Amino acid sequence: MIETLTTLEKAALLSGKNVWESRDLPRHGVPSFFMADGPHGVRKQVGSGDHLGLNASEPATCFPTSATVACSWDVELADAVGHALGREARALDVDVLLGPGLNLKRSPLGGRNFEYFSEDPYLSGKLAAAYVRGIQAEGVAATPKHYAANSQELRRMSSDSVVDERTLRELYLTAFEIVVREAAPRALMSSYNLVNGTYAHENRHLLTEILRDEWGFDGVVVSDWGGSNDPVAAVAAGANLEMPAPGLDSVRQLVEAVRDGRLDEADLTARAAEVLRLALDARRTPRPEIDRDAHHDLARRAAEESMVLLRNEDGILPLAPGTRVALIGDMADTPRYQGAGSSAVNPTRLSSPREALAGSGLQLTAFAQGYRRHSPVDHDLERDAVAAAAGADVALLYLGLDEISESEGVDRRHIDLPDAQLSLLRAVAAANPNVVVVLSAGSVVDTGWVDQTRAVLHGYLSGQAGAEAAVRLLTGDATPSGKLAETYPLALTDTPTFGRFPAEGRTSVYREGLFVGYRHAEAAGRPVRYPFGHGLSYTTFSYSDLALTDDGAEFTVTNTGSVAGAEVAQLYVATPDSAVVRPEKELKGFAKISLAPGESQRVTIAFDRYTWRHFDPATGAWMTEEGNRRVLIGASSADLRLSGDLHVSGVTLTPSVSPATLRTAMLRGLTDDEFNDLLGITVPRDVVTGDLRRNDPLGDLSRARSPLARFAHWVLITLRRRSEAKGEPDLNIQFLYNMPFRALGKMTGGMVSDEMVDGIVDLANGHHLRGLRTVIAGFFRNRRTARDLTRQLTEAR
Repeated sequence: MIETLTTLEKAALLSGKNVWESRDLPRHGVPSFFMADGPHGVRKQVGSGDHLGLNASEPATCFPTSATVACSWDVELADAVGHALGREARALDVDVLLGPGLNLKRSPLGGRNFEYFSEDPYLSGKLAAAYVRGIQAEGVAATPKHYAANSQELRRMSSDSVVDERTLRELYLTAFEIVVREAAPRALMSSYNLVNGTYAHENRHLLTEILRDEWGFDGVVVSDWGGSNDPVAAVAAGANLEMPAPGLDSVRQLVEAVRDGRLDEADLTARAAEVLRLALDARRTPRPEIDRDAHHDLARRAAEESMVLLRNEDGILPLAPGTRVALIGDMADTPRYQGAGSSAVNPTRLSSPREALAGSGLQLTAFAQGYRRHSPVDHDLERDAVAAAAGADVALLYLGLDEISESEGVDRRHIDLPDAQLSLLRAVAAANPNVVVVLSAGSVVDTGWVDQTRAVLHGYLSGQAGAEAAVRLLTGDATPSGKLAETYPLALTDTPTFGRFPAEGRTSVYREGLFVGYRHAEAAGRPVRYPFGHGLSYTTFSYSDLALTDDGAEFTVTNTGSVAGAEVAQLYVATPDSAVVRPEKELKGFAKISLAPGESQRVTIAFDRYTWRHFDPATGAWMTEEGNRRVLIGASSADLRLSGDLHVSGVTLTPSVSPATLRTAMLRGLTDDEFNDLLGITVPRDVVTGDLRRNDPLGDLSRARSPLARFAHWVLITLRRRSEAKGEPDLNIQFLYNMPFRALGKMTGGMVSDEMVDGIVDLANGHHLRGLRTVIAGFFRNRRTARDLTRQLTEAR
């Protein structure tokens, strides 16, 4: 059918007609397709749409967030959640689900970490691929995001991620590679940021050379909402769909670029054909009926298998029937179960800890609020909590990060729990030493307070049924099996990006290179609070009889305890005496095994294309280094039970840079000169001075010469501070603060053209007469463009 479309019609397919729909072409029978957010639940809005989730959405099952499910290390569970997401999307007439998110957690401070799986690319990729397979098996296109090197929220739409090619390929792209190769997603979302000087949505190296040519992706690359910059450059680079609704100005630019020879029509045709295929595949299956009870049960099971038992002194857990429990904490009554932002789901139902305790066999002696979210210490509430704790066998204390701490659009400032909660914990522990904490947070928190507790169950952000899951684990109706998917440091100062994250200027330089998360902690010799892969159980497991072959590792796991449980066996690879810089070891495989008491199982973890390789920037290719590898098997990155050596065939390397020199530089943070000398990358000057530019965010209006523009900045900052003071993130304000001027033309449904954006920037810079002329002229030209192209498209029908 593509050959029957005019240049104008092909160009029209490459941008949305409204916030959530692609453009249709009725003359050719081409329908629009509907997109909706969906990393952990379908968010289809009621009435008019807005991508930030300010308007209400249809009820849908709120599953645990990706950061939570990552702790299950369970590919089959991720597949089941994916199936449920796809089925609910189909029931709501959603054709394209915008998820899962799988960006690497470069820093614990990343504001959107709750949406992402892990600090490790292999674990992230395997779980995300399972989500994609499940979603697409239900006839819905999945859209893994945000591609690529999208690590911070501050200046997220204009920040330049400066990262060396080896680090980019091994850490920040590997998860996406696994998803594309193993799950064949029909769509993929590019990120807002630039990567090494070029916007991700118009980055040919990322979109064509790697994604399409190397990995074989043949689907639709959709921009993040408002993330497009130059539609002509995007199509030439391999991108397809500009969202949400830039109007017809982008269509005009594409048509003119083809006519003028600046864009090869073959590129336009290829990109339009991919959108056309996605549109024609949409809505071919009937809407299914949703068993909400079954999906709620799946959400509970997902939470149950993902919660991590961090501490259990003297085996205080599970709590015996009849234990007298004081339930304490604001979050014990109003649970914190998901993050804030475009992923927020309107749950079909929501369980609270107070409700979940009913019928649990525990005796609830009292409930005390203890603290108020977003508020300082309340001594009256604290005294009530102390009295409640003193009259119980166990003080069950629900703590966690509040909503303002974890939100799209805002990076965290620290990893501490709120002062009011820490004060409450100290007071309650003084009154009753049997303190059990249930923790709710989507990312790393400082847990220096654990010595004041007997047990800590980390629920992460556990979805609508998380409260039920936690009670089942606390009472022993289920056995904890979650393992951390990220490292918990002793202090934020121990993390590799400390003092540099989030980057406040135009560039975010990945000075730590390969050393992120456990890779950094081990190479730097930093002790941690809880290592990557850590998690306790109510039973114990032994490992034995390791056998290595060229195809994989085999070993036996035995449940040596008295209750049934599941163990996550982890395979790491170390390369002693390598000619290139490497981490101490890297995760290269895992398996989750459920065992009855006394039961043993022979476990096989296969080696794959990711096991031995490293990327060689000099040749632009993946290589396998000849030499010995140490294969390590265990229960966490720090609890390794078995090891064996294997000789791997490959190439003999002669390094151009001393591995020791490069390792030392990365661990301390590469300087600009070292980037150039050791890696051949010139770091751009990060100086924010002079006139504002169309790619600068509105948060930079403080530098505007126009008094009116500076007043607009004052209003923006004032509204932002008010929302933070209330503890309710104003997503619209956060988005505007980080939104560049150019996005005005992409987020207004076509009311503002690129020419008008340039005039607005001139006005902000104090060039009032020139700016006003440009805005007025652009306004009338934009109206003529919309009128003429709409008529042409209509007549073509």
